[in-house]
Amino acid sequence: MPEVIFPGPEGRLEGRYHPQTEKDAPLALILHPHPKYGGTMNNRVVYQLHYAFHGMGFTVMRFNFRGVGRSQGVYDDGIGELSDAAAALDYMQALNPNARGCWVAGFSFGAWIGMQLLMRRPEIGGFISAAPPANMYDFTFLAPCPASGLIINGTADRVAPPEDTKALVARLKEQRGITITHVEIDGAGHFFEEAAMDQMLDTVTGYVRQRLTETSR
Repeated sequence: MPEVIFPGPEGRLEGRYHPQTEKDAPLALILHPHPKYGGTMNNRVVYQLHYAFHGMGFTVMRFNFRGVGRSQGVYDDGIGELSDAAAALDYMQALNPNARGCWVAGFSFGAWIGMQLLMRRPEIGGFISAAPPANMYDFTFLAPCPASGLIINGTADRVAPPEDTKALVARLKEQRGITITHVEIDGAGHFFEEAAMDQMLDTVTGYVRQRLTETSR
């Protein structure tokens, strides 16, 4: 899996790019948690999501937001990080002009950025939002949410309490034309520790495979 350096809005961005041999493979962009709290593209949840998507036939990339690792720039309260995500998607699309579809998956802070990217890029047909911090960030921009997706969290999450996630899901489910699937993993914390990681990954792969089957009919 090659390391890549690609141009971002504030300088070079560092990523890990994992292509498929098929030229029309769908794309998946994986977004990491908060840079100010140790979030990097090598976060365990992000790493596992990366390989889960690749195992399902996606060309995948994860990358470090500005100011993280070898990525240039400084943290920008989510505004610049959204621009970084858009640049990463541009980079992937330039390498894969014939890709049949595009997904975005984000964990925690990355879930918030991913949902904003979803609003700005109509080519994104599905999303995975893992442990979205609905208690910390405003998700009301999802009006309406342009694509169906999976929101997954743990019932013992003390960083992003389940009650706030449920309220977010309830608002999104009122919207027409999309389907929001919500799964709670019993006893799981914010980082899907131990067995909860396997449960989370099984849920994600089951959901994505079902969606892929539906779209191929």
